[in-house]
Amino acid sequence: MEQKKIILFGGTFDPPHNGHMTLLAGAIAAVQPDLVIVEPAGTPPHKRAGETAAQHRVAMCECFRALFNELIVDDTEIRREGKSYTIDTVRTMNERYPDAQLYFPMGSDMLLWFHNWVAYEELLRRLVIVAHVRAGEDAAPMHAFADTLRAEGGRVIFTDAPVLPLSSTEVRGKIARGEPVDALVPESVAAYIAEHGLYG
Repeated sequence: MEQKKIILFGGTFDPPHNGHMTLLAGAIAAVQPDLVIVEPAGTPPHKRAGETAAQHRVAMCECFRALFNELIVDDTEIRREGKSYTIDTVRTMNERYPDAQLYFPMGSDMLLWFHNWVAYEELLRRLVIVAHVRAGEDAAPMHAFADTLRAEGGRVIFTDAPVLPLSSTEVRGKIARGEPVDALVPESVAAYIAEHGLYG
């Protein structure tokens, strides 16, 4: 029986934006998964927890359903107490889906920082990394780094999808300044932000 393929797509998603959408769409095209799990972060170890309430971030992640029928928004990390490390979530998903291979999409900044992740060697055994090069970005350092991870037994694949140079910080700043963000976030996210008065 062929192994089930699951994309585990994590992030703070404060808010989700079109950069996240293109990144996930590219991973879906490359992997052809059976299931996509969107995992909003609890308290990420590398940055301050968002001031936005978790239930708002989870609700806004419903926008990703437009990309794939078999998609769930999971709150495992949000329910976990304390700092949230990717390895903890990956172990949980391996237990929950023991017959599946996990695929983990990430941009260049996350990939090039991967040696600093907690238990990165174990992550290499448990995941296939789906790496994205942003439009106009020099891909050579990423491919070289991917080779070092492969030499350590890791599996890295690259997608051809264009990745937008956009950040949630940028989106929040524009909203705070009263600037329109309709071109930067999915329609449902823009409507949710307006309805709940977020980031103003």
